[in-house]
Amino acid sequence: MIWRWLIPLVLAAGGFAASIETNAPVKNFSLPTFTKEGYHSVLLRGNEALFVSAQQIDVSGMQLTLFTGDATNRVETVIISPQARFFPDRNIAEGEHSVRVLRDDVEMFGTKWTYDHGERKVVLDGNVRVIFHAQLKDMLK
Repeated sequence: MIWRWLIPLVLAAGGFAASIETNAPVKNFSLPTFTKEGYHSVLLRGNEALFVSAQQIDVSGMQLTLFTGDATNRVETVIISPQARFFPDRNIAEGEHSVRVLRDDVEMFGTKWTYDHGERKVVLDGNVRVIFHAQLKDMLK
């Protein structure tokens, strides 16, 4: 569960467990995760993370970078949004605000989005715009 590290991140900001204030946000953070082989897997950056509950963490100024997870250390996808909600128990992130999804072959923009990390799938459900950077052969046939 890739999002499980968000809970300790937010909790660590409060110090010892006895003095944790769940309404105290973590500011300007960068949180990398790695495969068991030691390769980059995910990098989450944000302006602020707020622990809402064990089931929800809100992140503002989110930039989520997904790597191939192998020795190439290549970036597969970057997801950028001003506001996101992470649901660690479901391994899902979502937002109502704008999102920009960048890949080598495509750029997508929209609102009302969901990212399912288990399926590595992004769904955009509002004001969607797609720019293909790859040749689309015989698309209209």
